Amino acid sequence: MCGILAVLGCSDDSQAKRVRILELSRRLKHRGPDWSGLHQHGDNYLAHQRLAIVDPASGDQPLFNEDKSIIVTVNGEIYNHEELRKQLPNHTFRTQCDCDVIAHLYEEYGENFVDLLDGIFSFVLLDTRDNSFIVARDAIGVTSLYIGWGLDGSVWIASELKGLNDECEHFEVFPPGHLYSSKEREFRRWYNPPWFNEAIIPSTPYDPLVLRTAFEKAVIKRLMTDVPFGVLLSGGLDSSLVASVTARYLADTKAAKQWGAKLHSFCVGLKGAPDLKAGKEVADFLGTVHHEFQFTIQDGIDAIEDVIYHTETYDVTTIRAATPMFLMSRKIKSSGVKMLISGEGSDEIFGGYLYFHKAPNKEEFHQETCRKIKALHRYDCLRANKSTYAWGLEARVPFLDKDFIKAAMDIDPEFKMIKHDEGRIEKWILRKAFDDEENPYLPKHILYRQKEQFSDGVGYGWIDGIKDHAAKHVTDKMMFNASHIFPFNTPNTKEAYYYRMIFERFFPQNSARLTVPGGPSVACSTEKAIEWDASWSGNLDPSGRAALGVHVSAYENQINPITKGVEPEKIIPKIGVSPLGVAIQT
Repeated sequence: MCGILAVLGCSDDSQAKRVRILELSRRLKHRGPDWSGLHQHGDNYLAHQRLAIVDPASGDQPLFNEDKSIIVTVNGEIYNHEELRKQLPNHTFRTQCDCDVIAHLYEEYGENFVDLLDGIFSFVLLDTRDNSFIVARDAIGVTSLYIGWGLDGSVWIASELKGLNDECEHFEVFPPGHLYSSKEREFRRWYNPPWFNEAIIPSTPYDPLVLRTAFEKAVIKRLMTDVPFGVLLSGGLDSSLVASVTARYLADTKAAKQWGAKLHSFCVGLKGAPDLKAGKEVADFLGTVHHEFQFTIQDGIDAIEDVIYHTETYDVTTIRAATPMFLMSRKIKSSGVKMLISGEGSDEIFGGYLYFHKAPNKEEFHQETCRKIKALHRYDCLRANKSTYAWGLEARVPFLDKDFIKAAMDIDPEFKMIKHDEGRIEKWILRKAFDDEENPYLPKHILYRQKEQFSDGVGYGWIDGIKDHAAKHVTDKMMFNASHIFPFNTPNTKEAYYYRMIFERFFPQNSARLTVPGGPSVACSTEKAIEWDASWSGNLDPSGRAALGVHVSAYENQINPITKGVEPEKIIPKIGVSPLGVAIQT
C-alpha cells in the first residue's frame, strides 16, 4: 500500500517540473514512509510513497512487465495474487509483491482485467507502446483516489486531494468501481453487482451458515501480511466479530509463523467510555494482547485541524469519528504495528444504524442499504483509510469483501428487517450467524449489544465537548450569514461551521468543497430515510443518539439554542446558488 501521484500528458518535461512533482508527492509521504520514487517516461510522471506490507524487500514501485513496456504505480492489496500468478504461466514476475500481477494481466486481457482482482486498489497503468493509460479504483472505494485536469491538457491522479489541488483547474473524486481509459477519455463502470439496481429486491432465503462462511473467508484472506498487524476492537458487534474470526484462524497462517499466533487488539475512548469496557471484555474472552488508549476531550479538540487536513472533509460525522481513530492510529504505529483489520461496512450492508428500526417495509430497507454502500467511499471508507494512513498504517475491511457483499446483499431483505415482537434487533441475521452455543465466537451479551456509532462509543462526552468548543468559536452572527459565506453545503450548526472554516483554509478551491457530501441526516441516515419518522426532521444530527425512540440514551427532542425562536428559513435561506461561489478563507 502507498500514496500515488501521476501526471499524464504533461506539456512540461523540465527539471523544474520534476522537482515540483516530487514536492507534491512528498505531501503524501505519511501514506508511505518506507520508500519513495518517481519514474518519468516522456511526458508522463508516476510517483509513489510506499508502505511495505507484502514483500517489503523487493516490492518497490513502479512495477513493470518483463520488457518494461507496461508501467504501474498502485496503492493496494491483491488478495488473490497467488491464484492469478498461476493463470499466467508464461509470464516472469520481478517481485513477490501482490500487485505485480497487474501489468501482466493487462498484457493478457487488455483493459478488461480489473474484475479479476480480489482486493482493494487504486492504480495507474501506463502502456508505453502507444502512450495510453488506464486508471482504476476498487469496487467500494476502500482506497482513496482523486482525478484532476490541468490547463495544459494533463491528467492528474492522486491518493489524496493535497497531491493535486494546487495544480489542477478542476478535480473530483475518482468514482469507485470505475476505470478511466485515455483512449476513450471517459469513465466506465467495471463493478456491476445486481444490488446496484435498487429496484430489484433480492429473494434468496437466509442461510446463517452461508453468511458465516463468507465472512470467515473474507477475514482469512486479509491475514496476508509480511509485517506485524492487529485488530481494532471497540467491543461492538462488527469489530468483535472481526477479532473473533481473526483469533480463531490466525494460528494456521503465514503471519502467525512470522510474528506469533497471539493477536493484538486496540481500543480507544474517553475514561469510562462504553467501548473501553466492552472492548476489554471481548479481548479477555478471546485471549488477545489488548492495548487500551484513553484520550481527553482536549486531546481530540487539539487534533481537529490535523484530522481535517488528513481526512480532507468537513463532514461532521466523519470528523467526529476520525478524531479518536486518528489519535489511536498514532499510538498503534508507535508499537510497531503496520496493518489493522477493522469492522467498517457492516452497518451499511445489514441496516445496522438505529434509524433502520423505522424502515416501513423491506423494499425501502433494501434500497437504503444500497444507497449507503454506494456512499461509503465518502464516509466510513474515507475515514478508515485516511485517519490510519496519516500515520503510515493500513486498514483492511473484510465486511467490504466483494464476495461477502454479494452473499449478504443477495439475501431477501425481509430477513434483515428489525422486528421487536420477534426479538430481532438491528443486524439480527449477522448476530444469528455467529450465535454458536457449542463453540461461541463472542459472549452472548456482546453478540447482541445495541449498535453504538464509533463517535458515540468512545464516550458520549466527546461529541458534547466538541459542540461546546465550536460554540465558543462560531458566533450567532456568523451563523446568520452562513448561507452567504458557504452557499454550497451550507453548515447549519456551529460545529459544522467550525469544521468548514478549517477545511476552506487547507483546501480553498471550489473543486475541493464539491468532493464533500452534504444534506440532512439523522443517526447517519440518507436524506431519503428521514421521511420514515416525522419526529426526526426536527432532530437532525448524525449521532446515533438522534434516533429518538430507539437509542437507549437518545437525545431529548430539543430546540437548537442558535435557532430558538427564529424560523430556520430566516437563518439559512433555501436559495439556489451556483457552487462556483467563492468562500471566505479564515
